[in-house]
Formats: sequence, C-alpha cells, structure tokens
Amino acid sequence: MQVVNHLLLDDAGNDLGPATSPNRGAALAQPTLLVMHFTAGRSFDTSVKWLMDPAAKASAHLVVGRDGQVRQLVTFDVIAWHAGESSWLGRRGCNAFSIGIELDNAGELQRQGGEWRAWFGAAIPVTEVVEAEHKDGGGVTGWQCYASAQLEVALAAALAIIRAYPSITDVAGHEDIAPFRKRDPGPAFPMASFKARVLGRADVPPTRCRTISALNVRTGPGLGFPTVAGSPLPSGASVEVDSSSGPWRHVSAQLDGGSALSGWVHGGYLTS
Repeated sequence: MQVVNHLLLDDAGNDLGPATSPNRGAALAQPTLLVMHFTAGRSFDTSVKWLMDPAAKASAHLVVGRDGQVRQLVTFDVIAWHAGESSWLGRRGCNAFSIGIELDNAGELQRQGGEWRAWFGAAIPVTEVVEAEHKDGGGVTGWQCYASAQLEVALAAALAIIRAYPSITDVAGHEDIAPFRKRDPGPAFPMASFKARVLGRADVPPTRCRTISALNVRTGPGLGFPTVAGSPLPSGASVEVDSSSGPWRHVSAQLDGGSALSGWVHGGYLTS
C-alpha cells in the first residue's frame, strides 16, 4: 500500500475511495497522531454507510473490514470527525492533528442466555470472543476479536500513512484520547505490538518466556479456538510473546527439527 495525493492506494495502485464523506472539517496540515477505533457496527457496509451520512456527524479517514476490505472516507489532508472531545499529551481536540482508522468490530459484548451478544442483538460466535476487563475498569466482559486479515491490512495501511506523513510520531486508541468516555479499540486489540510495529520501535522487542506446563496453542485468543498443528508445547519450552489480547498471548516458538509454531496461549501458563 502507498499514499498518493492524500489517497491510500492498494497494491494494484487502485484508490480506495470515494473519500467524500460530508462529515469533515478544515485542512489537516501536519498530523502527528494515528488513532485506532472500532466501529461497534453491524457490518463493514453499514458502518461505511453511516459514516457517509450527514446525520452521523462523524467519520474517519479509513474503515477496515474483517476480511481486509478498506474504504477511505476522507482524504488524509482533511480533518475527519473521529475523535470528538479528546486530548493527547496536553493538546486538546485531537481531530485537528490526527488520522483516524475505524476497524469493523462489534466491540464490547454482553452475555445473554449463554451467548455473547452485541448491543444490536447479534450473537457473536464464541470463537470470536475474548473475555477481558477494559483497562478503565468495568469488570470482565466479552469483546469481539479482530480478524487476522483485518489486522494485517490495518498495519499495512498504518505503515503507508506513516511513510507519507513522517510528522506522525505516535499511535493511540480512542480510549486513550477520550478515557472513560470511549472504550475502543478495547482489550482485544493488540495495541502494544501494533504500535511498536508501526513506529518501528527497536526498543520494544518480543518478550521471551517459558511454558510452565504442556500448553495448547490455539488459532485465536480463547478456548473456543481450535489448536494449531504441533500443539501442545512441552513444559519448559521457550517462546517469544509479540502481542496480547486480554489474558491471552500470541507466541512463536521453534520446535525440535527446526519447524516453527505460532498461535495463542493463556498467559497464566508462561513465566519469564
């Protein structure tokens, strides 16, 4: 991906517009912050449609779907209305100096009748749910996991934006710039590793740990996800932790014979 004339282009050179949301402000001269959100919407299409509606009085520069589909709603040289009342490092009104990316995700969930349900009533499969407490409190609830394809595309888009606008020196969540008012992108989003990879932070290496028992490795952060080939890891195995989602850790390990294994394990069975 690359940015040309303030538009994000895919690998084939196609723009991802129409970038014509009416919910926009004045010129965005020198962005210094990238802000990550979840849509808390029913789907990628409904979220895009809403953020293109004048009645929403809200928008974002990009929306990224769970399958990796991307739509640009506002060009990067114009203020999008994604942050609301907010501040970061002493500066108020983050819309004026940030680029916003929305990720299609139902967000925080509530347990109803043995199922996890979004605010709009849809049941979310248990394989897509991680149970965790938000860093601002509120007790343990369910959160829809982010899809792998979605995270990969969001990272690629963020890297393209950083290359085009080197004035951007930080990445934050909506929850960081508007604490206790917003809870996105929530504990299911791997903010630490995402931020480190976007900013090229050499000072944030993966954490090396060992397993304290034989440990299943899963395709996602929860017991509902299937185990991966090569699982379980033996007790005492050395792993590198590169991201977190609630109590779950994404790890990579070298197996006997030189093959590699990666996936999600419960952090309670790791020790430094």
